[in-house]
Amino acid sequence: MSFALDPFQSRACVALEAGHGVLVCAPTGAGKTIVGEFAVHLALAAGTKCFYTTPIKALSNQKYADLVAVHGAASVGLLTGDVAINPGAPVVVMTTEVVRNMIYAGSSALAGLSYVVMDEVHFLADRFRGAVWEEVILHLDPAVRVVSLSATVSNAEEFGDWIKTVRGDTTVIVDEHRPVPLSQHVLVGNRMFDLYERSAHGVAKRSAREVNADLKRYIRHKMLTADDRFSDSRGRGRGRGHRGGAPRASRPDVVASLDRDGLLPAIMFIFSRKGCDGALAQCQRSRLSLLEPHEAARVDEIVDRHVTDIAPADAEVLGVEQWRAGLRRGFAAHHAGLLPTFRHAVEELFVNGLVKVVFATETLALGINMPARSVVLERLVKYNGEAHVDLTPGEFTQLTGRAGRRGIDTEGHAIVLWTPEVVPEQLAGLAGARTFPLRSSFAPEYNMAVNLLGRMGLSGAQELLHRSFAQFQADRSVVGQARKLDDARLRLRKTDAQLSQLAAERGVDQDGTESASGFLSYIDLREDIRRRERDLKFHRRVENTQSIVDDLGALKKGHVIGLQSRRHRGLAVVLEPAAHTSDPKPLVLVEDAWCGRIDARDFVNPPQVLGNMRLPRHPDRGTGRGRRDLASALRATGIEMPRGRGNKRAPAADDAELKRLRTALRAHPAHRLDPGDQLFRLAEQRNRLLREIVSAEREITSRTSTLGVTFGRIVDVLAELGYVRRTGDTVEVEDAGRLLSRIYSESDLLVTECIRAGVWEGLSHSDLAAVVSAMAYESRRDGTSDVDSVPGNPRLREALTETVQVWQRLNETERRHRVPATREPDTGFSVAVSLWSSGRSLTDSLAAAGLAGQLLSPGDFVRWNRQVIDLLEQIRIGVGPDAPLATAAARAVGSIRRGVVAAELG
Repeated sequence: MSFALDPFQSRACVALEAGHGVLVCAPTGAGKTIVGEFAVHLALAAGTKCFYTTPIKALSNQKYADLVAVHGAASVGLLTGDVAINPGAPVVVMTTEVVRNMIYAGSSALAGLSYVVMDEVHFLADRFRGAVWEEVILHLDPAVRVVSLSATVSNAEEFGDWIKTVRGDTTVIVDEHRPVPLSQHVLVGNRMFDLYERSAHGVAKRSAREVNADLKRYIRHKMLTADDRFSDSRGRGRGRGHRGGAPRASRPDVVASLDRDGLLPAIMFIFSRKGCDGALAQCQRSRLSLLEPHEAARVDEIVDRHVTDIAPADAEVLGVEQWRAGLRRGFAAHHAGLLPTFRHAVEELFVNGLVKVVFATETLALGINMPARSVVLERLVKYNGEAHVDLTPGEFTQLTGRAGRRGIDTEGHAIVLWTPEVVPEQLAGLAGARTFPLRSSFAPEYNMAVNLLGRMGLSGAQELLHRSFAQFQADRSVVGQARKLDDARLRLRKTDAQLSQLAAERGVDQDGTESASGFLSYIDLREDIRRRERDLKFHRRVENTQSIVDDLGALKKGHVIGLQSRRHRGLAVVLEPAAHTSDPKPLVLVEDAWCGRIDARDFVNPPQVLGNMRLPRHPDRGTGRGRRDLASALRATGIEMPRGRGNKRAPAADDAELKRLRTALRAHPAHRLDPGDQLFRLAEQRNRLLREIVSAEREITSRTSTLGVTFGRIVDVLAELGYVRRTGDTVEVEDAGRLLSRIYSESDLLVTECIRAGVWEGLSHSDLAAVVSAMAYESRRDGTSDVDSVPGNPRLREALTETVQVWQRLNETERRHRVPATREPDTGFSVAVSLWSSGRSLTDSLAAAGLAGQLLSPGDFVRWNRQVIDLLEQIRIGVGPDAPLATAAARAVGSIRRGVVAAELG
């Protein structure tokens, strides 16, 4: 190595050499991987095996290349689900799911395993995949030393205590020192400011979190002058303003500013793919060029090497030359929508100093070795898949941790672009926070359940759940909840004593010898009335929802309805009625020319048919002009939106039970008291305490039993469907359960149910790929694409319809057992993969996805093909080599693995 080991690295390596497992928590870029690489060295020296696991394939590929460079290709292998290189090597790099699957399958590759390195182990908090990390830690043979590498988390000791509990002797090493200091800045327009006040010696006073007074003064000035300009422009009748603040500098201006201040290379995090591509396009349209001619020539050499396997026809579709043009000027985009080949080239160019600025989504921060001198955050808000949320301190630290190259930079720079929403004091709190605890996302699922039951039986499976980090954290948190419960009970006793005394003074008994005379019985009557009113409102909402579903399912082609949803408002004509009455999603066109499927969520009240509109046999909804013509015809019908809301009589007005309670309330002796009397305030306080106590008791019960209850319900579903058989206190896995144990998919049980029902038998290889894609694909936008979005091919539509029917039956079973529902099949990728599997071009396949309403980037196209190949391989292996379905699956895999997909799979 070119530098001496840091103290935390030395301590970890000494612990490993002494035969201990280790948990290392250190900042991003501190050099945690040195510890993992030392475990690889120990395994090779002892003639044993080491698995090096990572959360993402890109990181696996990078670590494989690093280890091959040190130990040679003969000693290192790679397994990532769709790629297998030298899997029998003594050192194998793999994604974490692969080692989990090996454990469940009892793979012979586990023999001789002495170390498992779990890089980015804090990924176990991920709500979608995090459970896999816990499964591996819990299931590995006790003799295997686990090397856990984590970003800095505030509950590292708690995590370490759990690992010690389940793995035995483990050394916990926490180091918060950054080898390259990090300076925090704010870029306001074209002026750079330190975030923190500096001392007389020029050192930022980060410990005191004193925000730079010059920064605050300049922002106030900027806001005032922007408001003045906005007022002037309004007075002149023009100007849009900037939401009360100054306009942000353009991205080319930001890059030029970084270049002028010597802060390149830089990673600029923009939390959307579209934003990254837009930033790159802006820089390409500018006069910026960050490379010298000889550097541009080196870029060409590296790019040529990476694109050599891409066919000329595909290269044109992928925009290779346009992408190359940006690289030759020193800037690039990096996100999951790019072709992996493009991302790998960008990573190599950046590490070699040939790309000076990368516009990236947050996926770049996940362990990929691309350190920069500076990191720029364009916003402090990101979309998490459900809503736009503020960055957490942990995410901020992870992103800015890329700044500062060890052995090159004396300090790293984290730069936030100022907007009116950025408050310097809040930013200082975010940058200085050290409270980002690791929270388990472990939860039982179908595949996990059958594998646990098959390996260790019911009691063993339950015991393993009790050893999970999720249960460990729940048991610890219960201590605090119990303390709150005791406190609430004490306050309740004091409140009861005060109530008793005050009720006696008012001449109203607290308890009363007669049930109708006590003051608390009056309060109970008020609570009963509130509860009854809430129940009536709830039942009305349920009935209203069912009416919406029924009326949506009854809509016919040409019916005109009114839409009042948040997404779309106005008249809409039905172009295609719903295919399924249980979850109807008719295709409509709105008068603003938007065309798409609607469902019950788009309505507050049942849809009312306002009229009919004559439509052509095959309305042109595939082109913008066709949709505009239909919208114009809809407006010309003269049908109008209904005005106002119907006045429906509230159910409470006719409810006999509610009338009885209200009569009893008025007749109660306490009804004569002044509503502002202190008795009522004490009674409300008492009710709040009772609710607090009930809530705390429920919380304690749920936290200590949630995993067990969920597991029990999953076993009940599996037993009902014939995957396991109960005999007294024992549970045995049936043949169907053994098939399920080999399907590692989010829709594992649905896939297995479809195989058992035979709905995919007799399909051609391309049709099978299309149906299987509905199990793997998930639309990035709200909602899913259903069978109605798949044109032509009656056999494919029939198989998809039967698949949806299996899903509906499964959902009903899950609903009865109160198990989270399996998500609906999504056909958004079905047409694209079917065409690709049939030998059609990349252009045709991407265009088909666009017509289905799913605009796919080339990177997404390759990624979803990988997912389909992976699931097809699981099906092939699961059903056995002699099954006709296995033959069709193998043919489907072969037909997909071509062209740009084959180039990416290797």
